[in-house]
Amino acid sequence: MASPSTGTAFLALVTIALLCAATTANARFTAMQWTPAHATFYGDETAAETMGGACGYGNLYATGYGTDTAALSTTLFKDGHGCGTCYQIRCTGSPWCYSGSPVITVTATNLCPPNWAQDSNNGGWCNPPRTHFDLSKPAFMKMAQWRAGIVPVMYRGVPCVRRGGLRFALQGNPYWLLAYVMNVGGAGDVVAMWVKTGAACAWIRMSHNWGAAYQAFAQLGGQALSFKVTSYTTRQTIVSTNVAPANWCLGLTYQARVNFS
Repeated sequence: MASPSTGTAFLALVTIALLCAATTANARFTAMQWTPAHATFYGDETAAETMGGACGYGNLYATGYGTDTAALSTTLFKDGHGCGTCYQIRCTGSPWCYSGSPVITVTATNLCPPNWAQDSNNGGWCNPPRTHFDLSKPAFMKMAQWRAGIVPVMYRGVPCVRRGGLRFALQGNPYWLLAYVMNVGGAGDVVAMWVKTGAACAWIRMSHNWGAAYQAFAQLGGQALSFKVTSYTTRQTIVSTNVAPANWCLGLTYQARVNFS
């Protein structure tokens, strides 16, 4: 028969586990404080040059991001962990700003790389440690006249509002799985990811490849795939069970029923 102290210890462990689970489940991302930065734009009105990008989202129309997007300076890009984050931005303190300083909302889909050949305050806008947004031209034109080239802005991180669950675009070969994580709600970002086959009990930790892509060196074909994903900002973890069926194929995208909030 268990002693009272043993029972008390067991209850304490259960309580701690429940508290931890509740913390993970309720980790919601809320809007952050307004902070000063600068913004430029790249490409033309078609936003053709924004397609693809360092996050690996491919055709931004097909993947649901459209033209309200931004390339982030290294400081915000965070080696790809900034992919998918959402920002509200408004032009301030410039005659090129539209009246009323309208607020735009954009998603991070690309990297604005440093240009060390130019001074950080004269052309090298994305040089660290500058906080900078290189917007698509359609997005820039919603808050300022494009002839300005560069404008001072105020920005803040905001929750990403997405329709439906997480999406996993699968690439690779029979021995290597590369998964691009898209349509991420809440903070919009990812810091860790695991994969598990339908017949397995253990999760396989995936390594960060680049942008929003995570990889596993394993033979996973012929079995349903589940993914476990952790947010970079909130550290919330959610599990997408049997997202891809046993007959999943490389080159296709599979959508989960769950998402971050």
